[in-house]
Amino acid sequence: MRIALGIEYDGRAFAGWQSQPHGNTVQDILNQALGRIAGNKAIVTLAAGRTDAGVHAAMQVVHFDTDATRPLNAWVRGVNALLPPEIAVVWARQVEQDFHARFSAFSRSYSYFLLTHPVRSCLLAGKVGWYHQALDVEAMREAASRLLGRHDFSSFRASECQAKSPVKDLQQLDIVEEHGLLRFDLKADAFLHHMVRNIVGALLYVGKGALSADDMQALLGARDRTSAPPTFMPDGLYLTGVGYPEHFGLPTQCEPGRLRLR
Repeated sequence: MRIALGIEYDGRAFAGWQSQPHGNTVQDILNQALGRIAGNKAIVTLAAGRTDAGVHAAMQVVHFDTDATRPLNAWVRGVNALLPPEIAVVWARQVEQDFHARFSAFSRSYSYFLLTHPVRSCLLAGKVGWYHQALDVEAMREAASRLLGRHDFSSFRASECQAKSPVKDLQQLDIVEEHGLLRFDLKADAFLHHMVRNIVGALLYVGKGALSADDMQALLGARDRTSAPPTFMPDGLYLTGVGYPEHFGLPTQCEPGRLRLR
């Protein structure tokens, strides 16, 4: 049978999602726990998307195949008993064989949390990005609006990105002030490597007055990563949802209340 899981994790403890020889990745540790529940059989998970070291997930979606017959609760509470505190399975569903965590998805959602304060926070360290001055949020919103739609996002793409095309459809880029934090909410059909962090970094330059909304549009048109500001820190970035066709019957966003930083 094929099982889909909703996963959340604190990315600070791991070298990203994808399996690596040293084994200190979310995928490696999750596979090991699933294998034990399956009767010490090898389990290989496939995810909706990769996340880098230091990037978090409030709802990563994975699937795996197994011939082990277990109640769905075993894939949640049983697996969680074998996982470190930094990883948790939130839900499990049996799905049809045509479901694929990556290829069945038609959208991904991310949120980035940014603290703007003269002094960094020790309690939120690793959980939010930080900038030491107040930012012009209205200017940032105007600049963000220039990025909406289907574009070539090469200016916001990491040099090592392996995506076949830099053209993506950015459907949402909202900036919300909440509890002393700025929250950037982004949704697209898919994201390029470092795309969210590069967009947030460029918007920060707008917020501090180093770039304008017109400059942001020019950066987009340049299609040149070297013309854009540096990649911003991973700390405040969270994968928050994956969109799937309704017939699969899966949650598409993290549960309200599971992602509250204050």
